[in-house]
Amino acid sequence: MDKVLVIIPAYNEALNIERVVTGLQEEYPIFDYVIVNDGSADETAAVCRRCGFHLIDLPVNLGLAGAFQTGLKYAYRKGYRYAIQFDGDGQHRPEYIEAMREKMDEGYDIVIGSRFVTEKKPNSMRMLGSRLLSAAIRLTTGASVTDPTSGMRMFNERMIREFAEGLNYGPEPDTISYLLKQGARVAEIQVTMDERILGESYLKPVSAARYMGKMMFSILLVQNFRKRD
Repeated sequence: MDKVLVIIPAYNEALNIERVVTGLQEEYPIFDYVIVNDGSADETAAVCRRCGFHLIDLPVNLGLAGAFQTGLKYAYRKGYRYAIQFDGDGQHRPEYIEAMREKMDEGYDIVIGSRFVTEKKPNSMRMLGSRLLSAAIRLTTGASVTDPTSGMRMFNERMIREFAEGLNYGPEPDTISYLLKQGARVAEIQVTMDERILGESYLKPVSAARYMGKMMFSILLVQNFRKRD
């Protein structure tokens, strides 16, 4: 199937999911989608069922890695050629999906929707971690990834299979670093992302700092000892 599968991991996104998916259906019906409800404690699953959305409803919270891998297993079994990670909070814009697919057809395995291909990162503490991760990836792989924390990532058929059959893949910067070392070709295109309108992000300042530290440790050290499943 040449269609793109839009994978929407959702955890406690009852306030946003209807708006996000309805917009995708109405404006970009050429894309297939599936919502992976990651054991939400709110009404996310109920909203999806009421609206008749395509839903995989996980009985427990697996975290982003488990939810996204579930979506990629679905994409693999259904034979999709392209799959894209798409936030359920409304920050990602679907108008960039086709441009990402076109970029991928130039011979890339992963295409990242980046906020900083043609725009500079703002000088803020929030972007300090992103700069450090970019530097760590460049140091360990020789590749330049300007927006390693972007969650808008498209994967080709080979990567879909890699994620679906592997046991240790999360949609995180350290996985991008590892796949680069394994020969994956990664590209970025410039995108604009919106701010969350409703609900709260799970990344608070303390948890965000902990996350950045974990990613730096993984990229600089752990990935050197990682083996393929």
